[in-house]
Amino acid sequence: MTKGVKIVTIGVGSSYTPELMEGFIKRYNELPIKEIWLVDIEEGKDKLKTVGEMSQRMWDASPYDVKIHLTTDRREALKDADFVTTQFRVGTLNARVKDERIPLSYGIVGQETNGAGGIFKALRTIPVILDIVEDMKRLSPNAWLINFANPSGMVTDAIIRYGNWERVIGLCNVSVIAMMDEPKLIGKTKDELVYSFAGINHFHWHRVKDLSGKDVTPQIIDRLYEEGNGTPENIFDVPFYKEQLKQMNLIPCGYHRYYYRYEEMLNHMLEEYNDPNIGTRAQQVKQTEAELFELYKNPKVNEKPEQLKKRGGAYYSDSACETIASIYANKNTEIVVSTKNNGAVPDLEPDDVVEVSAYIGADGARPIAFGSFEPAEKGWLQGMKNMELSVEKAAVSGDYGTLLQAFTINPLIPSGETAQCVLEELLIAHKNYLPQFSKKIAELEAKGVTVKDKIAKNLN
Repeated sequence: MTKGVKIVTIGVGSSYTPELMEGFIKRYNELPIKEIWLVDIEEGKDKLKTVGEMSQRMWDASPYDVKIHLTTDRREALKDADFVTTQFRVGTLNARVKDERIPLSYGIVGQETNGAGGIFKALRTIPVILDIVEDMKRLSPNAWLINFANPSGMVTDAIIRYGNWERVIGLCNVSVIAMMDEPKLIGKTKDELVYSFAGINHFHWHRVKDLSGKDVTPQIIDRLYEEGNGTPENIFDVPFYKEQLKQMNLIPCGYHRYYYRYEEMLNHMLEEYNDPNIGTRAQQVKQTEAELFELYKNPKVNEKPEQLKKRGGAYYSDSACETIASIYANKNTEIVVSTKNNGAVPDLEPDDVVEVSAYIGADGARPIAFGSFEPAEKGWLQGMKNMELSVEKAAVSGDYGTLLQAFTINPLIPSGETAQCVLEELLIAHKNYLPQFSKKIAELEAKGVTVKDKIAKNLN
């Protein structure tokens, strides 16, 4: 690539954008950016303006001459881009509120990337990302797509599998937080340890060795039951069963709590759902985001505010910047990413997208071999991956039967009439963003299916 990198970020209404700018500023000497294009849809133009002006102030406060361009026309932005990052949320946080409240109204887990809510976020997101890929094929065929639109693993898999676009890397912050917090539990720094991650997004495990090759995973497990154990801000911290972790000699990611401690996680979510002063996680995030955008409007603010750490995805924008810098400068940095398996995890197919430790260079991600899992973890992983593949197929085809299959095999959704009721209410609730299911939605509306949760029902 020639000097003067063009970056395009799609979904700038996200409150994470200032963190993205901070990461680029820190790396300017190895990633010489010339222009950044920030893109959002027409309905998000107010947030686009607010974040865009904040971003320009951050660059103006730096020693570097970088111009921020704002547009609601993504095709204008994509022309001759070197890197495209995606962080959009179809339906805004209101859609997330529905994803959480509707399942919880039936007494089952409602969560952004897991269970019924995660499935519907994928159904809304995958068709949009595939449209973006088609634009990239015409306008920026040599660009790298760095995706952190959730559910990141499914979206990245769909980009490769259905978009036929190989120049893509998916990112998440969960592994970053673990590697920031865990070393200090055993009196080490990250540079003194070797981490190995494998699984799929929001469903991975890791092990840790010191520089001599000694496995220190058992030591970290012993210390995980103290404060600062690497649990993301957005996950209720129910302790894993220590005996279970000792048996597997692996550390599960924070989201495994929804599977290993389902009952406790569900009860906590129901408590918040039923408390009008708390509400679900999405309702709490809406408040945090409103506060952040008020800060962003202040013309004196030209750096990332501390309050951004309250959002569950802190630090993953920074990992996106490091990924881009590593591709551009062929740094071969080790980063945990979602990428094509290519045998790193033998328990899954070579073409499956997995989340693994990988070396990132000019050719993209080279996954580091992890090896096979023991039966319990292997069973979880294969079941979850095939559930994801069913979701992706439903998102692309709009086939109701395929969607029912995905619901039936998802471990967080009890099969039967309740599951179907949740599915149908979510279809109605998100009908403006699910054109592929328009025929089925029309049938459901003719039958009189409606959203019963009052808060979800009243959100546009």
